[in-house]
Amino acid sequence: MEKGKLIIVSAPSGSGKSTIVQWLMQQHPELRLYFSISCTSRAPRGTEQNGVEYFFLTPEEFKEKIAADEFLEYEEVYENRFYGTLKAQVERQREQGQNVVFDVDVKGGVNIKHHYGDEALSLFIQPPSVEELRRRLTGRGTDTAEAIEQRLAKAEYELTFAPQFDRIIINDDLETAKEETLQTLNDFLGQ
Repeated sequence: MEKGKLIIVSAPSGSGKSTIVQWLMQQHPELRLYFSISCTSRAPRGTEQNGVEYFFLTPEEFKEKIAADEFLEYEEVYENRFYGTLKAQVERQREQGQNVVFDVDVKGGVNIKHHYGDEALSLFIQPPSVEELRRRLTGRGTDTAEAIEQRLAKAEYELTFAPQFDRIIINDDLETAKEETLQTLNDFLGQ
């Protein structure tokens, strides 16, 4: 069986990244896309199961794995609240012929690309403008004005990473962005 390839997708919040990734996974099973299963030190929520949505570790277990250099990338979001991607888990999924999708922040995306080089395709989903991003975040109606300003400030910073990605897909029109992403993946996976 051919080893799976790696697809990294990063974007500022509100760019449509998750919408595009979900569409690819649901509508294009021929791509054999599977999320990398990350680790977290938070407790499971609702119906989440260990080894399905996440691998749930204690903060101590997480720190031991960091010390042993077992992560491709990780982040301490709050004190003792970690998220990360284990190298061994990615390799297990690749050995099964899965094309592994990383839905990660821009720094994580750059780190994974750096680690795998040409074995990975890195995509940056970019909003057409910060003004459009503001309109989308406001339209969601899920964040306070202050939270939106924080997200926009973070987005401006994240946009500076775009040139470090293999391909920038500008999500001005969702259907066009979906098709452009699909074509890019077909080209990469067909190599």
